[in-house]
Amino acid sequence: MSHTDPIADMLTRIRNAILSEKKTVPVPLSKIKLEIVKILKSEGYIAGFKVESGTPVSHILIELKYGPDKHSVIEGIKRISTPGKRVYVGADQLPKVLDGLGVAVLSTSAGIVSGRDCRTKNIGGEVLLHVW
Repeated sequence: MSHTDPIADMLTRIRNAILSEKKTVPVPLSKIKLEIVKILKSEGYIAGFKVESGTPVSHILIELKYGPDKHSVIEGIKRISTPGKRVYVGADQLPKVLDGLGVAVLSTSAGIVSGRDCRTKNIGGEVLLHVW
């Protein structure tokens, strides 16, 4: 199955899994999705992930993180830059998600990095998504 925006598909799968209170969600593997999942793990939004090789498609099995009251750690996740509308920012225009409570994920010349890392490295790029 061909998708025009595989990142938006991944975010929708995560959103749907949270709404149905699933513990894990499988996402088709790609390098950019794997880097985004690594950032979500390092920022504490997911409990973990595992790459499962399979035929015909390999998957990333994302383990979602819930609090003691079964409330998801991810309150919201939103795609910013789409294939039809790319959103680029400079180092001086980096977005703050919920005044620093959330995280922006950017595609930069240094790879896929979080907004916090962009501030420390003083680089800009394409804003892929916001998580809070």
